[in-house]
Amino acid sequence: MQPNSVFITAFESVCCAGLNSESLFEAICTHQSGIGSYDGYVKDKTVALGKVPSRVSLETLLHRVCETVRIQRGIEDFYDTLLVVGSSVGGMQRTEEIFFRDHSYAQVDPKRHIIHTIASSLHEVYGFKDDISFSTACTSSANALGYAYEVIQKGVYQRALVVGFDTLSSTTVLGFDALGVLSTQACCPFDEKRQGMNVSEGIAVLLLENEPVQGCVQLKGVGYSSDAHHMAQPSAHGEGAIKAMQNALECEGVLPHEVDYINAHGTGTLANDHSEACAIEALFGSRPFVSSTKSITGHTLGAAGALEAIICVLALQKQVLPPNTFLKTPENSTLRFVYELLSHPLRYVLSNSLAFGGNNISLLFGVFDEG
Repeated sequence: MQPNSVFITAFESVCCAGLNSESLFEAICTHQSGIGSYDGYVKDKTVALGKVPSRVSLETLLHRVCETVRIQRGIEDFYDTLLVVGSSVGGMQRTEEIFFRDHSYAQVDPKRHIIHTIASSLHEVYGFKDDISFSTACTSSANALGYAYEVIQKGVYQRALVVGFDTLSSTTVLGFDALGVLSTQACCPFDEKRQGMNVSEGIAVLLLENEPVQGCVQLKGVGYSSDAHHMAQPSAHGEGAIKAMQNALECEGVLPHEVDYINAHGTGTLANDHSEACAIEALFGSRPFVSSTKSITGHTLGAAGALEAIICVLALQKQVLPPNTFLKTPENSTLRFVYELLSHPLRYVLSNSLAFGGNNISLLFGVFDEG
């Protein structure tokens, strides 16, 4: 039996650089970073973070985004739909707010702290057929997309709603500060003078189906690898990233020279950028265009895979290359970095997500040929 094709038929997002996907993509194309400077997260230190510019809670915005996707697709409900959530923070910020207010955990509801709290909140409103949640650090929503891809391809479900969601938690910010990888300004991935990363919050929702609609993009393949090189550091030469990208290409039988653009994980940390650049160079040479969009969005952690999937879908729909921002002097002189918005024919696009523990995911997107 031939596997089903998988199509991205609707999507929407919210992040520090835009309250919808179109405004986000415009910010990327015009180098308008959403990163700001904030005190109060790290003692005696100002750090650059990505906060959503809204007085409405992220949970409220999440419901609005899901409703936008439902209306965009023109369906009445999600009763026949699998909900797949990817998050690294879950309800941690709510727990923090209660603890900082009361200086006690007495009023904390454990069920509102765990990763599954996001799915539970959405299930109460929409009554999905079933749900599952993934928490694999920075690959969480990329893993969610991979799972949705597999169950649709195998005919288990015809439709899945993938949600990437993470809030700006103090625990997370302090954790990355303890690792010494926070930047005091908007990050500049792949640059020789990069300082580090920007922790951010964001929401990204994509509807995946086994039947196409006009203007949709195909999710062509998903590649996984788990190199377990180190708890927090990637291998210097990117062996895990190479394997993930190879596995994604093999899903569709795509050759490396056929990939037109790579949306890199590109966090702005010394170790990550060097490792990923080595991996891309080893597998692709200087053939595909490369950019990281995290200088605009920051690193939305568990939401990053889904958010950057939307960026890749828009790049394919508009046939343009999203540029790097703040990249002046690349550490790697071989890669074909994009500096300004370019119109360019795109057929295949890769998006990388690389996380702690050496768990790596690469997503392959392609133009749907209606002929």
